[in-house]
Amino acid sequence: MSRAVVIHAFGHPSTFALEPRPIEMPGAGRIAVRIHAAGISFVDVLVAAGEYQLKPPLPFVPGSEFSGVITAVGEGVDPARIGERVLCSAFGAAIAEDAIIPAKLALPIPADMDFAEAAVFRVSYATAYYALVQRGNLKPGETVLVLGAGGAVGYAAVEVAKALGATVIGSASTEAKRALATRAGANRTIDARSATWREDVKAANGGRPVDVVIDPVGGAATELAFRSLAWNGRLLVIGFAGGSIAKLPVNLALLKGASLIGVDVRQFGEYEPELAKANVDALFGLYEAGHLHPPIAKTYTLDQFVAAMVEARSGETAGRIVLNMRDGVTL
Repeated sequence: MSRAVVIHAFGHPSTFALEPRPIEMPGAGRIAVRIHAAGISFVDVLVAAGEYQLKPPLPFVPGSEFSGVITAVGEGVDPARIGERVLCSAFGAAIAEDAIIPAKLALPIPADMDFAEAAVFRVSYATAYYALVQRGNLKPGETVLVLGAGGAVGYAAVEVAKALGATVIGSASTEAKRALATRAGANRTIDARSATWREDVKAANGGRPVDVVIDPVGGAATELAFRSLAWNGRLLVIGFAGGSIAKLPVNLALLKGASLIGVDVRQFGEYEPELAKANVDALFGLYEAGHLHPPIAKTYTLDQFVAAMVEARSGETAGRIVLNMRDGVTL
């Protein structure tokens, strides 16, 4: 038997159950993964609460990003993959001791990457890279303003933008998150709650507007950031962690010659799988070159999943929250 968190009704994490379930063999094209670590994000908890735009059918296992070891393979999958260390991105599988997923959703982990880092690597960094490279067409020397720079995607965007030769300004709501953005390589940071935020952005960029905005926050921050764009600037919409969807006066796009660009890494993977894989390969290269450092803030055990999900929902933690599924095993 194996254990998994199972959601029978959307709600608070305290209403979810940690349940035993049989270990099954994978079918054709699928693999069984013994999970070592799972990342918990703000979005994961929103989905579990039924507050996200996509609502999965009930019951389901929360979480979508994890790492572990392949223990069995189904028909059509190379048996040599058994024993392979992998990072996985698969909806409805993460917060469990074992999972069965399509083989194509599991990628080999770089030799120097541990299970904790692997559990929070793919989604945030792939989102940041897709946003900056394919959607934002970032050029070396441009200035990138990152909203939510202490969050999962924000931190990743700071590191990726720096690796691609940009100047980076990080906007974050607490001193701890601004310190984290600085650790990621931000040239300057500003207080997201400042009453003079637009002036602070301009001052941080030497009196000039910015070229690209990474926006996983939404709300009032979106319009202020769009107004801070230079001619031909690009605002990349990634999410709405701030809790509301902004309504932008479209005349601003005309006046600035600027673009509002949507970034949906999930659909990108569906429509352009080969390019999505090439992006992950490029990210592995950046990791191995020492440019990327997934920030693990706190690790919980599987039995502590409620506390971990509550902390992730609070949005106060600077860095990522990880569940260790293997008590006593170093991640």
